[in-house]
Amino acid sequence: MNTAAPHLNSYYPYWAECFGTAPFLPMTRAEMDQLGWDSCDVILVTGDAYVDHPSFGMAVMGRVLEAQGFRVGIIAQPDWNDPSAFTELGKPNLYFGVTAGNMDSLINKYTADLKVRNDDAYTPHGEPGKRPERAVIVYSQKCRQAYKDVPVVIGGIEASLRRIAQYDYWSDQVRRSVLIDSGADILLYGNAERAIVELTHAFSQGRGVNDLTDLRGTTIVRTATPTGWTEIDSTRIDWPGQIDAIPNPYEMKETDGSSCEQKKEADSQQADDVMPVKIVPMPLQRKVDHDPEKTVVRLPSFEKVRNDSALYAHASRVLHQESNPYNARPLIQRHGQQEIWVNPPPIPLETDEMDSVFGLPYQRVPHPSYGDARIPAYEMIRFSVNIMRGCFGGCTFCSITEHEGRIIQSRSQESVINEIEEIRDKVPGFTGTISDLGGPTANMYHLKCKSETILKSCRRLSCVYPGICKNLETSHKATTELYRAARALPGIKRIAIASGLRYDLAVKDPEYVRELVTHHVGGYLKIAPEHTEQNVLSKMMKPGMGTYDAFKKMFDKYSREAGKEQYLIPYFIAAHPGTENKDMMNLALWLKRNKFRVDQVQTFYPSPMALATAMYHSERNPLQRMSYKTKKIAIPRDIQERRLQKAFLRYHDEKNWPMLRSELKKMGRSDLIGSGPQALIPAEDAPATRQRRPGFKPGQGSKMARGPKKRR
Repeated sequence: MNTAAPHLNSYYPYWAECFGTAPFLPMTRAEMDQLGWDSCDVILVTGDAYVDHPSFGMAVMGRVLEAQGFRVGIIAQPDWNDPSAFTELGKPNLYFGVTAGNMDSLINKYTADLKVRNDDAYTPHGEPGKRPERAVIVYSQKCRQAYKDVPVVIGGIEASLRRIAQYDYWSDQVRRSVLIDSGADILLYGNAERAIVELTHAFSQGRGVNDLTDLRGTTIVRTATPTGWTEIDSTRIDWPGQIDAIPNPYEMKETDGSSCEQKKEADSQQADDVMPVKIVPMPLQRKVDHDPEKTVVRLPSFEKVRNDSALYAHASRVLHQESNPYNARPLIQRHGQQEIWVNPPPIPLETDEMDSVFGLPYQRVPHPSYGDARIPAYEMIRFSVNIMRGCFGGCTFCSITEHEGRIIQSRSQESVINEIEEIRDKVPGFTGTISDLGGPTANMYHLKCKSETILKSCRRLSCVYPGICKNLETSHKATTELYRAARALPGIKRIAIASGLRYDLAVKDPEYVRELVTHHVGGYLKIAPEHTEQNVLSKMMKPGMGTYDAFKKMFDKYSREAGKEQYLIPYFIAAHPGTENKDMMNLALWLKRNKFRVDQVQTFYPSPMALATAMYHSERNPLQRMSYKTKKIAIPRDIQERRLQKAFLRYHDEKNWPMLRSELKKMGRSDLIGSGPQALIPAEDAPATRQRRPGFKPGQGSKMARGPKKRR
């Protein structure tokens, strides 16, 4: 399989590079006139406010294309009921690029309990209602209405996680690929710098989507598998004991009594096409010779996964197994008369390519048109630095790996230091504190497989579950050196670490933990055990609590040595697939034993394409081989059950006591109701003050775990 990729900066610039760099990518015709542009080559439509910062996807895509010589305009949060909003910048010469923004538009609007949120962090003043539901579909259709002959390219996390048929929590049904529903021409998934650069140069040379059928990181629509390819048939889960070759629907066969002319015609086509398509049952794929460069895996069709949740779980399992860019095969899934063709993931960016992306001329502030309006998401990240991408943790409830991939892409120390200096010197309001050096996780910077050969053949869903792979580099030396270099910069008073820590990795490097605890914890450090019970942790692909205990010992030791009073803030999830009420009861007892009273808790949110979402929909565990005989798992689906499980996490809240008393009695655990030391909640007639025992001091340290609600 070809895993080579042109360097991001190896393309000959487009002729429009003569216009130079725009202070801000234009949002109005007047701004285009000031730049001397008669038109835009590419117009990006986004559901977020335009903030020219490398943490905002459209700013990155726009600046990357600008560096390639293209003129890029941005239509941010257009009024989708006003057709003129999509013609503000005129007709793009090449295409519209459409995204819902940094967040999925439905997750952005609704809580896990399907309540409408009161704000939108990516909008000026946090005002809600500035983007439509299913924004990718709506924006794409509006772009098509504005200029029917202009190609529409979709991307961003909303499109990325809907590239095949996917379970939709909000409508409680399986929906078609968003590429079909939006009517767009091509979908870019994941971090799309490579794909968007190659695609844009191809369009500028007069090529179209039909000429870009093998572009990595893309999803396209086809009518059939191309001639000469082998299909690995993965459309079923219970194969018979004796597996015979599948009749090839593409192969022409002669019948008795056929005319000479018919035979000649058949022979002629056979000679022209050689063998049109070879179909191999999934169980026989290793026993049948086929060219890996021309092999595609056929998933169960949209119609089948819509009607059969077991097949849906199977399709999810196959997709995740085909996620390593170095060995992934294309996927194909029939939707009616059309075929969704998913090319392998993009080749990760090398360090110098990452440096070039983050080193582009971002203004690092919102577009001037917003004036003094506060954009909450920008306020959260304006003094933070993203040092890496990707996550090899593979947590089933998280969509990071489905979008960014499992291979870590890291910047150089020099690039990170340069950005810190730029923040210090240019960003208004900077007082000397960098709010975060991190990414999807705090401590995967420059971690990778020790063997390139093993990396390119590996199909593990996680490098750290069920245990840390022996081939994984676990030294945090690069991160430790980065922290030290950042602290030494003039004008930098403090470097905070706000990204979530993989403590199972951290314990492998005590020097890193000492460095972190001594210099970069401001009283609290957030970590995410997510649960205490192995039954649930195994569905999450998270380590057991023994690892948490080991890390806590190190954390406490180094905090004492530093003369600091510091505490861990653990995060937990209620109602995750596989969680029974007794699991939540045991978690609540653990919290009480360890004197935690968590205020902000999470309820499982079934995001598109996550493995845990496949569990939620199918009641089966796709971490195991699928079968109709597979034992079903418990799914807290009913709203009352989800609230009950959340109530166990907040056992100390008297509003939850009536619900918990009723459930504990049903479970035969009335012994946990009362005033004794083993009681979880007080008896019905007990004064509320009896619930507080010595040692619980609200608002102080580990006696109470507080912190910002964790987003996924």
